[in-house]
Amino acid sequence: MKLKLVISLTGILMLYGFTMKPSTDTTTGKEDNRSWVLGPFVRPEGANPVISPQPTSFYCPMQKQQVKWEESDTFNPAATVKDGKIVVLYRAEDNSARGIGKRTSRIGYAESTDGVTMTRLDTPVLFPAEDNFKGIEWPGGCEDPRVAMTEDGLYVMLYTAWNRKTPRIAVATSRDLKNWTKHGLAFEKAYDGRFTKIASKSASILTKVKKEKLVIDKVDGKYFMYWGEYAVHAATSDNLVDWYPVLDEKNELKKLARPRKGHFDCQMTECGPPAIRTKKGIVLLYNGKNAGKDRDTSYPAGAYCAGQFLFDNNDPYKVLDRLDKPFFVPEAPFEKSGQYKDGTVFIEGLAYYKKKLYLYCGCADSRIAVAVCDNVKNLKVK
Repeated sequence: MKLKLVISLTGILMLYGFTMKPSTDTTTGKEDNRSWVLGPFVRPEGANPVISPQPTSFYCPMQKQQVKWEESDTFNPAATVKDGKIVVLYRAEDNSARGIGKRTSRIGYAESTDGVTMTRLDTPVLFPAEDNFKGIEWPGGCEDPRVAMTEDGLYVMLYTAWNRKTPRIAVATSRDLKNWTKHGLAFEKAYDGRFTKIASKSASILTKVKKEKLVIDKVDGKYFMYWGEYAVHAATSDNLVDWYPVLDEKNELKKLARPRKGHFDCQMTECGPPAIRTKKGIVLLYNGKNAGKDRDTSYPAGAYCAGQFLFDNNDPYKVLDRLDKPFFVPEAPFEKSGQYKDGTVFIEGLAYYKKKLYLYCGCADSRIAVAVCDNVKNLKVK
């Protein structure tokens, strides 16, 4: 695998001693003055998009030929930190000649020392192959990763395995973020396989800041995650590989939160990057979809905007508060064009780096952007 340097306009300016000014087009919700809210997240002026499609190719073990694996779209990124660099693991789609939903997704790798200027590998790091998991990953691929790190440096990726029949959360682990071990479906062993065949997406592991690193946290001795698209669910694990969905008194999936009529999240409350424990509670960033007759007419129909939940530190199933307006909305032209023209800022990556939070999002299912928050006073830094 070769690293390839991709320098944005901002990166060039920084080389010559210029500084980035905060963008004036960042939109935050009216509830920003609530003390628990993470933000504001500011788009660095001239920086975005930080990752765009390019015609690099690799040998696909499934198609048995060279494939331009990221020529069509690059979006929906995870983010973490390793060896003093931000690492972005992003979804890439091949073959722009095929229509939406007919391409294969693979996970690409990019790293940065400033959060903006990216050095990318020319081959994907996670992809469908002739292995034990091709039945759940092929032909749709590996989509929408979220990544979190343990205190001893093990990286856990929760991604969507897509065989074009049922999307399901799958698990992979790595020590270097380039070589990954696949472990299969997250819910496969739970309740005698009861939830193996259900659709599941968007898993956000609980984290905290410790020794200047964002690391995986526990609840009552177990690892914990939020997950789901049309409701916020939860799951626990003893080993970060085998996850057990949390059930309610009727032995069904427990719903911690749901879409709301008349709001930007009236159709979806899709979990975003890893949840983070703060002094005020657990903050879960999520993606709301504004669609249908119950939508908020203040925002475009079909738009994806970002919201925030606050859960109780002592009871992670209890919602304490929730933003009524999104803290991040599609604004730039590339956030409202491409594959998804209704507008999308789909947040999946959150990195704590040099005492700032870097939020990475997919833009209209086509590009990747970053926004930065230097207000980290609420983080439980130990």
